[in-house]
Amino acid sequence: MAKTEEKLEYVNKQGKRLDGRKADEVRPIKIEVGVVGRAAGSCYLEWGQNKILAAVYGPREALPKHIQNPYKSLVRYVYRMASFSVPDRKNPKPGRREIEISKVSGEALESAIFLENFPNMTIDVLVEILDSNAGTRVAALSAASVALVDAGIPMRDIVCACGVGKAGGHLLADLDKEEEDAPDAVDIPMAILPNTEEIVLLQMDGLLQKKEWDQLVELGIKGCKQVWELQKEALKKKYAEAEKGESQKPQDNALGGENAGEFQ
Repeated sequence: MAKTEEKLEYVNKQGKRLDGRKADEVRPIKIEVGVVGRAAGSCYLEWGQNKILAAVYGPREALPKHIQNPYKSLVRYVYRMASFSVPDRKNPKPGRREIEISKVSGEALESAIFLENFPNMTIDVLVEILDSNAGTRVAALSAASVALVDAGIPMRDIVCACGVGKAGGHLLADLDKEEEDAPDAVDIPMAILPNTEEIVLLQMDGLLQKKEWDQLVELGIKGCKQVWELQKEALKKKYAEAEKGESQKPQDNALGGENAGEFQ
């Protein structure tokens, strides 16, 4: 008897996926900037069911001293999944997957940061997965990039990320968990520096034909740039609100009388 998954129609005759999206459509994304008051920079990101919190600390002196590099700063990226982020309680101890994702994501961020500006320093980037449904590493990396900008870390570009892949013979952007579990599933998380389209993260699980690979890279860059637009929009909104708040203070003070006392 064939498995239930093999009978699923991952894209129907109307071109719609199981959740109603088109093949090149990413799940709804919501980004908020500056949500952790004690961090230098922070971001909360929702990507479909995924919920991510990212916080940046530093640059600050690298300790212990033997990890210091006199030529550049060290990026310490920590990706962790909360015990309640998956259907079955996860062991709070970091697993192999979390260690691997922390390493490759940190290297992707290093490609975007002017590390040479901060010798002997560390930049700590902490991301916590609060809820997950496939694609958490690209969602976390996108959130971390926004948090770095919020922290004022000098960067040559922001890192934007998106997953692409294959399910049921169809090439798709931003696979969800059901699509990732397809019998022929291929999952490709990727991240780019959007101004140059330099790929800074690229992994693959599965097999593809050369033509499919070329199409998915193009689809991935398109998905990354959709995320980039939302990252920019969230950052502009945060700083527009900050500027508005600053501009109101002297204006109200200038009124004198009762209003002036509110800001003293």
